[in-house]
This record gives sequence, structure tokens and C-alpha cells, in this order.
Amino acid sequence: MEQVTTERPAGPSDAATVAALAARVLDEVERAVVGKRSVLELVLLGFLADGHVLLDDVPGVAKTLTARSFATVLGCSFGRIQFTPDLLPGDITGSVVYNQRDSVFEFRAGPVFTNLLLGDEVNRAPAKTQAALLEAMAELQVTVDGRTHPLPRPFLVVATENPIEHEGTYSLPEAQLDRFLLRTSLGYPSAEDEWELLDRRLRRGQEAVELQAVLDPERLRWCQRVVESIHCAPPVGRYIVSLAAATRESPAFEVGVSPRGTLALARLARARAALAGRDYVLPDDVKSVAVPALAHRLVLATELWIRHVSPEALLAQLVESVPAPAGEDLARPPGTS
Repeated sequence: MEQVTTERPAGPSDAATVAALAARVLDEVERAVVGKRSVLELVLLGFLADGHVLLDDVPGVAKTLTARSFATVLGCSFGRIQFTPDLLPGDITGSVVYNQRDSVFEFRAGPVFTNLLLGDEVNRAPAKTQAALLEAMAELQVTVDGRTHPLPRPFLVVATENPIEHEGTYSLPEAQLDRFLLRTSLGYPSAEDEWELLDRRLRRGQEAVELQAVLDPERLRWCQRVVESIHCAPPVGRYIVSLAAATRESPAFEVGVSPRGTLALARLARARAALAGRDYVLPDDVKSVAVPALAHRLVLATELWIRHVSPEALLAQLVESVPAPAGEDLARPPGTS
């Protein structure tokens, strides 16, 4: 494992190191998840930006495999919760139980106490159980029986949902959707990628792919600190604000992007710059992550919702219509850190 000095504060020159480590992480994950480099990059961007990811796709396209593979390659502890209609909040957070041997009540932690948590088919649980994740995702802690318990860092959630399943499901409320830094889908592989997937499986002789850790939790936290150090010039920041304002003013949306969405877009754009080895954000970084960062935060106008118009397509058109800053020096000013 490459030695990275994590004790010192992260600086702008470290973006190239983050880019190199990220490339190694993606290469290793691609040994298990074939032909989905662009989606895997998005998921990794979410992790580098210290955010949570929602994978919305049909069954059997490697959503669970993606989460488990990233946990292994990032060197993080992994927990999985299979959401079902009878799942209770305590099954996620843990509960207080009576220890008969010592005659005391003690807290027994639930599966949420991990670095990377997979919430599988999160829309199968009712709202009360879904809400048990809200405090954990937003505040990195859980409160049980009046006592607050901090979660390990990093704490990242990958939730999956099945868009074609309706019986026995509960739609995620907008408040919970807004907690996810980004939403994306893997989609079906191309014919060539699917053959590559099948060929590897036949030659491997076993179902599981043995992956190697590239990072560990402390190195991942260091990479996240580097992302926080990426420079976002005022023109780019105002461009991000203009994109958010455009969604609020568009008649296509009943509810536009909230300030939380504005901050999420900035976080992802900084992570995208780091992935490219730059210590400053370009407008193209913002454009490349705008749809996965913002589309799930929008509520379509009723007539468009009835016609099943894609919010992603409308948002992509809106992004192209908002002027981006051009001809300005967007790099970090000399002598700043």
C-alpha cells in the first residue's frame, strides 16, 4: 500500500496524489464491476466528498457488488442492512438491552456502526424505519434512549432501490432523498462488457472476485481533507449558485434545488477536480456532476410528472442554458492555501 503522510494538513499540491490513488481504487474495483468506469467514478466522487450515494436501478446490475467492492478496496469496515417492511428502527441503530449478569442496561450497537453501510432496497421499509437513517446520514451519530453515540469516520451510506418494484415498497420522501449527495444508476452492460464479465467468471472458477485494499480509513479521510482544500474561485461559485437559482425559476419544476443542493454540487465539483489532479475547480467539473448531484432534489411540475418526463433530461438542458464563466483565471491565487 502506498505510503501517504496523513499527519500533516492537506495542501493543494496533494491533488495529484489523490488522483493517482483514485485511479488505483477504480482499477481494482473494475476487476469486479466490469465496464462501468464512469459510474464507479461518480460513486468514488461521492466518497471523496464525504457524502452518501443512492443507486437506483433494476435488479442484477451489480449495485450490491459495487458497494461491497468499494468497501474492500477502500479498506473500510462494511455493514449491510436488508430493508424489509417489518424492519424496525432499532434493527438499524441498535438498542438498549438488560445485561442480567451485571444487572445493568447496556447499548448494543446496530449495523449502522461501520465505515461503509449498504442499505439494500431501502424503499422496502416504511417511513419510520427509513427515518432512522436520517440522523446518522446528516449528523454522523445516532440517539438511542436519550443517549447520543458517534459513528466511526468515515461514515458513508450506499443505498439501493428498485424503480420497477411497486408492491410492498415505500417511496423515499424528498427530505431523505436530499440527504444523498448524488443519485446514479449502473444500467445494463454493453454486449462486449457482458461477454467480458461472463468470460472472467468462467475462467475464474468461483463466484467471488478477490480484491485488494488500496486505501484504509485514515488515508481515505486524508483524501477527503485534500478535496476540502480544492480552490473554488468566486466566478465558479456564482455559476453554481446560478444553476441552483435556475431550477427554482424554471416552470418545469414545482420545487427547485435547496441550498443543501448548492453545497452538494460544490463538494462534488471539488472532488471531480481532485480526481483530475487539479487543485482548483473548472466550470466543466460543475457541469459533469450537476445532474447526479441535483436531479433527485427536484420535484417536477404535475403535467410533466404525469407525462413521465425525465427530470435528468430537463436538468441537463437547463445546465446548458446557464452561461458558464469563461476567459477568467480560476486557479488558486499564488501564495494561498
